Amino acid sequence: MLIVQRVPWVSLTLLLLSYSTLGWVISETKAPLFVWAVTILAILLFVGSLTVPWTSVTKVSSTVFKSSTRTFLFSVFAAFLFFIMLAWFRMFLDTLLIVAAAILARIDFQSAGFKEGQAFWMTSLLSLAGLALGAGMQMILLRHLFIR
Repeated sequence: MLIVQRVPWVSLTLLLLSYSTLGWVISETKAPLFVWAVTILAILLFVGSLTVPWTSVTKVSSTVFKSSTRTFLFSVFAAFLFFIMLAWFRMFLDTLLIVAAAILARIDFQSAGFKEGQAFWMTSLLSLAGLALGAGMQMILLRHLFIR
């Protein structure tokens, strides 16, 4: 079977659209270059964390929950994240959409038989392309509507 036929196009389209909304929002705020760099790094780290084998994740989680102090600190951190989620619910929903689209793409790549490296590069490329597409569309639309 050709590789083009095995690619999960629907999930990659959802991934592209979800990251394009992120690019649109960041471009709309006229964020400095530093914010763009941190966003790109965060995207690559997130996509990379999705391609890590589950055995590595279990090793990290067993290290975190090894002592009572670490478990307590993790619980406090989780409670803080829950508070942030409630306080900024709109941002949480946008983030949840991006996470869900990336996980769907990862699952589709895995079920299609792609290797972890291939899945990482294709997901990263589409994520960053979506970010750039959203920023570009916002700039073009803004220029088209307000410069006339």
